[in-house]
Formats: sequence, C-alpha cells, structure tokens
Amino acid sequence: METTALQRNLAAGAATITAEVMPPRGGDVSHTLAMAEALRGRVHAINVTDGSRAVMRMSSLAVCRLLLDAGLEPVLQVACRDRNRIGLQADLLGAHALGIRNLLCLTGDPVRAGDQPAARPVNELESVRLLRQVTAFNRGEDPVKERLPDGPTALFAGAAADPHCPSQSGLLRRLERKRDAGARFVQTQMVMDAAVLEDFCRQVAEPLELPVLAGVFLLKSAKNALFINRMVPGACIPESLIARLDAAADPAAEGIAIAAEQVRSYLGVAQGVHLMAVRAEERLPLVLDQAGISPLASV
Repeated sequence: METTALQRNLAAGAATITAEVMPPRGGDVSHTLAMAEALRGRVHAINVTDGSRAVMRMSSLAVCRLLLDAGLEPVLQVACRDRNRIGLQADLLGAHALGIRNLLCLTGDPVRAGDQPAARPVNELESVRLLRQVTAFNRGEDPVKERLPDGPTALFAGAAADPHCPSQSGLLRRLERKRDAGARFVQTQMVMDAAVLEDFCRQVAEPLELPVLAGVFLLKSAKNALFINRMVPGACIPESLIARLDAAADPAAEGIAIAAEQVRSYLGVAQGVHLMAVRAEERLPLVLDQAGISPLASV
C-alpha cells in the first residue's frame, strides 16, 4: 500500500522533485523549519541529512517529526557510521512510530571528513545491510524473537548512488545489491554531466527498475566549487563550471542559472531531481522558477 506522496508519485512514473535541508548545529530548529517551509508546494518530499560530512547536527529523526507536524513530507536520512545495529533498529522503529515512512539508507561519510576526526566510527552495518534490516521489519521480523509483537513496519526505503563512479560494472553490482536488499528508489549524489546521468539511468538503474532522482547541487561561487571538490567525497565539479562562476558578475545568480539548466536537462533523462543547497536552501525555489517548474498542484 502506497502511503506517501513520494511513493505515489514514483509508482505513477510521474516527474518527482525532492530537496534536502540540514538540521541545525544547536538546539534551535527555527531556521531549518523556515527553509523547509519555503519548499512547501514545490517539492514532493524533503530530505533531512544525518550527520552529513561527519559534522555534528541535530537528530534527523527529530527534525523529520517536526516537518510532519508542519504538514511537510520528510525523507529520513539514516547513516550507519555513528550507531550500532541496536541503535539503528531503534531509530527505524521510532521513525515508524512517529509516522515517518520515507527513508534514505546511507553508509555515511568517513569521520576523517568532519571536524571531530578523533570520534570513533561504528560502521557495524553499511547501507546494504541497513536496507535488509528495513525489509525485515517490513516483513514483521524481529532480529531475535522471530516476529515483531505489534506487526510489520511500513517504511519506504531508498538508496544513494554516484553516477560519476569510474567503474560502471562495480556501480551496477552495488546498486543491484541495494535493490535486492529493499531499495525502491535512488537519489544520486551531485551530477555535473547530463551524458553521465543518461548512461547511469539507461545502463544501471533502468535494468534494475529503480526510479532515479538526479542530484542537483546549487553552487554559490568558484571558491565554493573548489572547496566542494576538495572536501566532499566523490565531488567532481568540472573546470568549465568553475570558470563560468569565476567570470560571473553575480556568482550566486550564476549558480542558480546553472542549477536551473541542470534541472531542465535532467528531468528529460531521470524520473526526477533531488535538490541540494547547503546553507542556501532559500534559493531553491528560484532554481525551480528559472527551470520553469510550476508549484505542485498537490503533494
């Protein structure tokens, strides 16, 4: 039974838009909620990141519940880096109890990428095994006592993928394992080349019958792009875009224009797009406007 706008839209084969917001580095969630509110009626669901780049942030689970309270559909990102299987199982069951249904199952960025490199990673599970645990809960299976006493969960899980991965055969094998483990959609990391995205969709995702939401990352400046290439695992922003940003009289506006071009291009290839704009989420409606994407009739 399809219970969320994201599920229904993906199942119908309709163009689908998601975006992500970042929890606060503190106890005041008002700014994050304001950024999410700006996306109301523009996206089908809003991801909440989970310790992205191994940097301390408020719990994704807490922010997702607050989004639900505000009438916005969340996607709970769950990273394996910081919790053992018991902690992850607890969060999955807690998400179900709180009414959160959409998940993105992630291994998590390495601790060395963050600002507390002395922290100890857990990594007892990784994304495939986390997906298997979600699937087991959806079947009503208890990891110790055979059956969950109050019945199965109803979680809708997705996976991440990097279309720029140099080994397409390795990418196919990895995504096939995620599909078999229970992934029902894919949100990609940032994509900077439509041809790369087309190869990924046609040769990897479509044979696995997985709908793809292509990652569009909003760049703010040439300096910002260079920082991302240096600090974000898997980032590969091409020199041509960096030069375009560097030559622009208004780099922020140029970044919006680039993202809008990518949205238009990628919607002709993938089923949808996933918008990312670290600490600039308020600009995402401008990206959609420039891409010619009208407010959603309903979500």
